[in-house]
Amino acid sequence: MGRALVATELDSDRPGDGRGPDGAGKSGPGGSGGGPGALLPGGPGRALLRLFRENGALGALVALVAAMSLLSPDFLSTRNLLNVGVQAAVVAILAFGVTFVIVSAGIDLSVGSVAALSAMVLAWTATEQGLPVWLAVVLALVTGAACGGVNGLLVAYGKLPPFIATLAMLSVARGLGLVVSQGSPIAFPDALGVLGRNIGGRLPVPVLVMVGLSVVAAIVLNRTYSGRAMYAIGGNEEAARLSGIRVPRQKLVIYGLSGLFAAVAGIVLASRLVSAQPQAAFGYELDAIAACVIGGASLSGGVGRASGTLIGALILAVLRNGLNLLNVSAFWQQVVIGAVIALAALLDTLRRRT
Repeated sequence: MGRALVATELDSDRPGDGRGPDGAGKSGPGGSGGGPGALLPGGPGRALLRLFRENGALGALVALVAAMSLLSPDFLSTRNLLNVGVQAAVVAILAFGVTFVIVSAGIDLSVGSVAALSAMVLAWTATEQGLPVWLAVVLALVTGAACGGVNGLLVAYGKLPPFIATLAMLSVARGLGLVVSQGSPIAFPDALGVLGRNIGGRLPVPVLVMVGLSVVAAIVLNRTYSGRAMYAIGGNEEAARLSGIRVPRQKLVIYGLSGLFAAVAGIVLASRLVSAQPQAAFGYELDAIAACVIGGASLSGGVGRASGTLIGALILAVLRNGLNLLNVSAFWQQVVIGAVIALAALLDTLRRRT
């Protein structure tokens, strides 16, 4: 009965009223969903408003691509567009995990450090300890999930604010990476070098991994009990608890998934660099959070989609790539990207008010 009550409550929270993963609002007279309500006076206006609210990030990406293609003739070349995808891949994979946390009204500042530590564990166990590569990969993934699980324990049972718990893990994971490597890069196994290469000399494997994990993240958010629980917890944690959701257990799952996705991102990044480096992915946690916010996730919880996060990561990559092609100083690039993040957060605030 608890699950049935959860399902009923979650269905009422889905978009149409600005919450949930699917964007499928309720239809009916005067409703904001498709169907008869769109034919009533004000219906088309409401439909356009809903389209803007649900696909604003996509519209921004299209406009940004159009602007960059006009400003730089090299931007729309196949080689450059694939390069944009490769640049977005690691941030996007990190951001998918962070999306789970943000949807549940949390925050994870540790994903960059966890990514570096996971890659370091893989390289150290496979290269220096002689373990089979497949076992080293499993250990790296377990390392990421374990770091996320510790975050979940501190938040769910230790009652620490997510900011403090994950900030502590940021330092711990980075420090452990330095301890394992003694501050030096470790060669990455040749068998995993394929993750940083191209298929047929054209299609980058990191892009394929990014697309595949975007599908996995969407399935988790839209089609699983834990995904529905994320939206319920982010919307109203107390109501979720009263509806029968075991909130502490779900938080363990949420932060564990974030750590697992961070481990995959670290492996992909290390394969591109052909080595595991203790300072790899430094600052990537901020880009991951920015991608979520730009893609429409609300830091207040209850709102966010995997597709929006992917678009947010692509927007950041297009911005950086286009500004590089235009020979804009790296210092000014930081200013522009910061302004974009602030604008996205402001639009999110305005959207929630309306």
